[in-house]
Amino acid sequence: MQNPAAPQNVEMFHQRLRDVSQTLPKRMRQCAEYLAAHSDRIAFCTVAELASAAQVQPSAMMRFCQVMGFSGYSEMQKLFKDSVSTGFPDYESRLSALRDSGAGSPSALLAEFVDAGRMSLENLTNTVDPRSLDSAVAQLSKANMIHVVGLRRAFPVASYLVYAFEKMQIPAMLHDGTGKLNHQHAIRQGDALIAITFAPYSEDTVALASHCSVQNIPVVAITDTLISPIQLKGVLPLCVSEVDFGAFRSLSATLSLAITLAVSIGAEKNA
Repeated sequence: MQNPAAPQNVEMFHQRLRDVSQTLPKRMRQCAEYLAAHSDRIAFCTVAELASAAQVQPSAMMRFCQVMGFSGYSEMQKLFKDSVSTGFPDYESRLSALRDSGAGSPSALLAEFVDAGRMSLENLTNTVDPRSLDSAVAQLSKANMIHVVGLRRAFPVASYLVYAFEKMQIPAMLHDGTGKLNHQHAIRQGDALIAITFAPYSEDTVALASHCSVQNIPVVAITDTLISPIQLKGVLPLCVSEVDFGAFRSLSATLSLAITLAVSIGAEKNA
């Protein structure tokens, strides 16, 4: 029997999943159940990582991709990567939406962004686990050098952290991706990494965190959800969500978390 044509978008993928899930054998059903609950991971995980999380062999996950109509995992993953890349409107689209909604004067915009920032700050105390925050400060305070990576929207947070550490005479290094240069060789045993990334997640940031995790170098991740692809084994996550207005997201809560880390580490080192 020929496999059906591959779904053309994420909605079709989920519909196909519902259609086939009840008729699948045990291992295939395990794949279906896991991906139904964690389809956001497909864009960022390898087939081996998904198979391990679903508690099946990679060959079973590959077969499941074919049952769904894909030639293999790469084709299925591309569908979700494309969905992530198109799921965030560009700035022209965001501005157009604001104009259409009658956002009004700059002072009205200011009020809206202040309100979004206020809600983000209120959420911060609920999304950050105090025990995780204490553990993060303890780990980072022991580091010989704190490496910081944050690209795109996360770059202002990363650069601010390094600035704050340098002012407190705490050795720190910013990995900014300039010239596509990879400075992971500068990270040594006894160092630690702060990795900052939000959807759509930076592959370079996730890769550096993964490298450090494999090397048993402490990694603290500032990210948006508990199912972020940077939630790797050995990585300590600090989750922060920003409330947006008109599809524009500020960094109010994220910068508050960053300054908390910096000041707490400075106080610990100078105790």
